[in-house]
Amino acid sequence: MLRLNARRTAAVLTAAAGLVAGSLSFAPEAVARPIDQGTFHDEFTDEFDDFCGVEGLHVTADVSIDGRFLMNIRKPGTAPYYQERITITEVDTNDDGDSVTSVTGVLQRDLKITDNGDGTVTILVLATGPANMYDNSTGKAIARDPGQIRFEILIDLNGTPTNPDDDEFIAFLGQVKGSTGRSDDYCEGALSVLG
Repeated sequence: MLRLNARRTAAVLTAAAGLVAGSLSFAPEAVARPIDQGTFHDEFTDEFDDFCGVEGLHVTADVSIDGRFLMNIRKPGTAPYYQERITITEVDTNDDGDSVTSVTGVLQRDLKITDNGDGTVTILVLATGPANMYDNSTGKAIARDPGQIRFEILIDLNGTPTNPDDDEFIAFLGQVKGSTGRSDDYCEGALSVLG
């Protein structure tokens, strides 16, 4: 589904930037009717030159993502609400073999869906969960980010509000609430090992 992939991408980008953290647990509303649910897994490798702004520092990132999602209708005839829990594990390794591991647990859920009257909706999303970075040689935590953010995305429903299969992600509208709580500088933490 386009909508699921767009939301998963937003969560991954947010978590990778070290902006997501804190833990909350939400139970689905009693009136909600699930229309789709499942699990997912993804793995990929990325290469970074001039990592964290350090000229000549090459880092390889091995990323693994596991999660589960739920989409439900809260009110007949309206766009479905989406919720997912994901765990992102990223191992960053420099050319000398030094490495750090970041583990982020994310709960991402729609808080409010606003019908814009033109076939699009603006969705206010909460993203929260613990994020920690560890020095792999010592096992010690070197950066933490326990907090939450809220951001908005713009989705085109393509004339079928209750069918998420044809939804189109239009834009990430930005944060409406910045990271709460402690927000360590992940580049500073990573560079203490990789730099």
